[in-house]
Amino acid sequence: MTIYNREAFLDHLSERLGTPRHQVDKEPFIHRNQLPEETLADLSSDELLDLAKSTSEALHVTFQVTDQTALPAVLDEYLKRIGAGQLILPTEPDQVADYNLQGWIDTVAKERTVKYWDPKADRDTNLTTSQDSMVAIGFGDYLLAESGTITVPTTPGQGRAFNFLPTHYLSIVKRSHILPRSTQVTKIYDDKIKSGELVTSNINYISGPSNSGDIEMVLIVGVHGPLDMTYVVVNDR
Repeated sequence: MTIYNREAFLDHLSERLGTPRHQVDKEPFIHRNQLPEETLADLSSDELLDLAKSTSEALHVTFQVTDQTALPAVLDEYLKRIGAGQLILPTEPDQVADYNLQGWIDTVAKERTVKYWDPKADRDTNLTTSQDSMVAIGFGDYLLAESGTITVPTTPGQGRAFNFLPTHYLSIVKRSHILPRSTQVTKIYDDKIKSGELVTSNINYISGPSNSGDIEMVLIVGVHGPLDMTYVVVNDR
């Protein structure tokens, strides 16, 4: 953004106030502490997991922990609980292979209608597919223990609407990707974007289903977007 006449404006303001201008190059800002980096940084893996669980459940998120071998059974039980309806999955071959889910996907496709977020489809097609889906099962990037937030960059295989238009939403995330707070994940994304490892139009920070207490202070869960959310943390240590 271009700021016109900035220096003249600041000089005029300084003159009217009768105080010299603060020159950043001569008096740089110095942090008094490193709280953004230090807060929760001393927690162990188990403590981070416990904190992530408690903060997520406070947001009305169903929180589960499983091993990779048991992941298909956890997903089967989840779909059984949700009931019949269209399932939308991301087109993320690397993630599917990483969690060894191709066999499970092939089996599920024989039992219910399965659609995919299509990188080659037009915008309206993917929006309609997402909106018509009873449930979405996607891949979270990181889970922030402090706030119960999953982060999901928009990619060709898992677009923005994938996370918000289906009725029910489940996100799979690795236990090793549980971070203390937004400070750490912001640094990671900054490095990935600068190196070219990540190319995205936006990064979604999702903290459970939407909550609203606007009407007579009565909490309503799932006003916008999915009615409920489930985080499945997969042990990968």
